[in-house]
Amino acid sequence: MNITLIAGARPNFMKIAPLIKAIKSAQADGKNILYRLVHTGQHYDKKMSGDFFEQLGIPAPDVNLKCGSGSQAEQTAAIMIKFENELLENRPTVVLVVGDVTSTMACTITAKKLCIDVVHVEAGIRSGDMSMPEEINRIVTDAICDHFFTTSELANIQLRKNGIEDSRIHFVGNTMIDTLYQNLDNLHKPGLWEENNLEKKNII
Repeated sequence: MNITLIAGARPNFMKIAPLIKAIKSAQADGKNILYRLVHTGQHYDKKMSGDFFEQLGIPAPDVNLKCGSGSQAEQTAAIMIKFENELLENRPTVVLVVGDVTSTMACTITAKKLCIDVVHVEAGIRSGDMSMPEEINRIVTDAICDHFFTTSELANIQLRKNGIEDSRIHFVGNTMIDTLYQNLDNLHKPGLWEENNLEKKNII
């Protein structure tokens, strides 16, 4: 199986990190799973240095499409054009998208038009606010993708309301929490802890 993983912004890489760790673990167990990490370049972030990838335990992207900023329409179009070329050159078994950024929706549409299955991680989340670009991205992505990896039972309920059968819904939990747990050893107590005599389980 060949998986193309999509990340459009720095938080997406934090969601992707535990997935890559799981893939590498499966590879070590002899599973025939390959992956390609595609950064759409939707957001330029100078903080995404080598240290960023090293700390998260993920490799740098195999390709950066460098789509850049622009209006919603300009950005969506740029991502779709460049990602289509990427898929034609490196066709995977499945495309995996995360979250609700423009790249999530644009890459889902592009893959489906090329008859490639799409998995959506963090599927089924809704705000009910159609003025949010992210809400539109979520709805469009969930309307056409093939498998739904969810973080909560509320998301499962939402998907069932939309007519998605249980066999396509996979309750896997929150990958951002996975990344948090995987980096607990890197956390340091801030100076304000001692300065304010803070006590464990006694603050908000």
